[in-house]
Amino acid sequence: MLTVRETREGLLLSIRVQPRASRAEISGLHDESLKIKVVSPPLEGRANQECVELLSKLFGISKSNIKVVAGEKSRHKKVLITRITFNDLKGILEHQGIDVQG
Repeated sequence: MLTVRETREGLLLSIRVQPRASRAEISGLHDESLKIKVVSPPLEGRANQECVELLSKLFGISKSNIKVVAGEKSRHKKVLITRITFNDLKGILEHQGIDVQG
């Protein structure tokens, strides 16, 4: 189950990135993190940028409302998301088959 933490700044969630995948997608959970596959290699922040773009499309918010706040050079990252409520985020992820708790 994915744990999303509500903070004063927004929603904080853990993601696990798999670079150099055959296609970009949300592929479920890895431990308690949202697993995201990206096509880009982990060079010069390109994989992070692709993650932000994918999450932006998934949640229907601007890329400027999604920020990698920890683990920028790691596969395990913390992402801060603003301009979306916990219930909206939970509904979108549960529609993808991912259980969320807050």
